[in-house]
Amino acid sequence: FYKHESCGQCTPCREGTGWMWRVMERLVRGEAQKREIDMLLDVTKQIEGHTICALGDAAAWPIQGLMRHFRGEVERRIDEFSRNAHRAEPVMVAAE
Repeated sequence: FYKHESCGQCTPCREGTGWMWRVMERLVRGEAQKREIDMLLDVTKQIEGHTICALGDAAAWPIQGLMRHFRGEVERRIDEFSRNAHRAEPVMVAAE
């Protein structure tokens, strides 16, 4: 929503909302790594308070709140996806 609604005038909002969206999509798909959480929080801090209107703040705060209150759950989910990915790797089978 926020990426689409950005007018593009402020660089932090224009670029930052895209970055936040891409990392959140990686989290949802199970492709993210734990180190991306801190990168995501850094992006939110670079947006917060550095835009002309409040859209940048409004985009950053939900992610900050998610990580403040549920970071452990997000990390657990990353670990879970990582374990499942290793199990799902193709195994070579000998031909009969």
